[in-house]
Amino acid sequence: MSQTLLLVLAAVIATGVVAILVLLLRPKPPQVDAAAERRLAELNARLDAMGNWLQNSHSQLQQTVNTRLDAVTQNLGESMKTTTKHTTEHLQQLHARLAVIDSAQKNITDLASTVTSLQKVFDNKQRRGAFGEGRMQSIIADALPKGAYEFQFTLSNNSRPDCCIFMPDKRSLVIDSKFPLEAATALENAKTDEERIQAARQLRQNLGKHISDISEKYLIPGETQEMAFMFVPSESLFAELHDQFDDICQKGYREGVIIVSPSLLMLAIQVVQQIQKDARMREATDKILAEVGLLIDDVQRLKDRVDNLDKHFGQANKDIEQIVTSADKILSRGEKIHSVEFGDEAAPSNVIPAPVRKLQAGE
Repeated sequence: MSQTLLLVLAAVIATGVVAILVLLLRPKPPQVDAAAERRLAELNARLDAMGNWLQNSHSQLQQTVNTRLDAVTQNLGESMKTTTKHTTEHLQQLHARLAVIDSAQKNITDLASTVTSLQKVFDNKQRRGAFGEGRMQSIIADALPKGAYEFQFTLSNNSRPDCCIFMPDKRSLVIDSKFPLEAATALENAKTDEERIQAARQLRQNLGKHISDISEKYLIPGETQEMAFMFVPSESLFAELHDQFDDICQKGYREGVIIVSPSLLMLAIQVVQQIQKDARMREATDKILAEVGLLIDDVQRLKDRVDNLDKHFGQANKDIEQIVTSADKILSRGEKIHSVEFGDEAAPSNVIPAPVRKLQAGE
């Protein structure tokens, strides 16, 4: 019973709630507000004006943007043209420099090949000797006349130095080419003190042997000069020898062997050339004196003839002056004769008076 009552009570409450909801949800009749309508109309007018303004602003903005875009496009085109031109010029310059680099690379390659060939020459002892001897021969042949020297000349003891220069006193100056490359290269490439000492000892031994050989074989009393030249075809090696091996140079001085470089050999050859020239001048002194005497006689004869010619000219001038004096006297007498009057008779019409003119000198 109580449950039935509760159900009925719940149904009544639900029905009441539904009725209240229906009443609340029922639409209310519209209320007309004139002020709101007016404000709404003003708002619509403002919205229309703002829309028109926005439309005009959008048009102006679009026109401005288009103008700016055209200007930017034009500037960008000109900038692209300028950039393209500069890029082309730079590429052309780059190609030219690359061509120069290619040429330099080719020259470097050729130089490397030449250096390699030269290294092969220096590695071979015979080729190295031929290189030094050839350089010495070129220096001597360029400075001295033929007949003043001879290469591979045989001395009385059957030894053959690289070159003998014939001096005025009939004693030859001996020049021999030596190039101790192995010991010099070992000294240059030495990394430790021990290697350096060993290379210096070997170089000193080689140079001492060369000096002794030249002194023993090529210095012959009465046939050769008291000293000989040992030619080293390298300025750097020559400087190294005088800088670090002064004892070897002193040994050469004591034994009559002078170590010379290409520049010193050129200087020595120039001195030899002057000595040979002076010797030839001394040999030709008698001939020169005879020619000078003949020249003096010719000059005296010429002077006498000039004096005679001067006398002839003086006599001729004197004769001409006398002739001019006589001619002036003749003209003066002719004028006096012409000025004589023979009365009132007129001069014949066929007589032509002689022109009056003084003679000039030489006529």
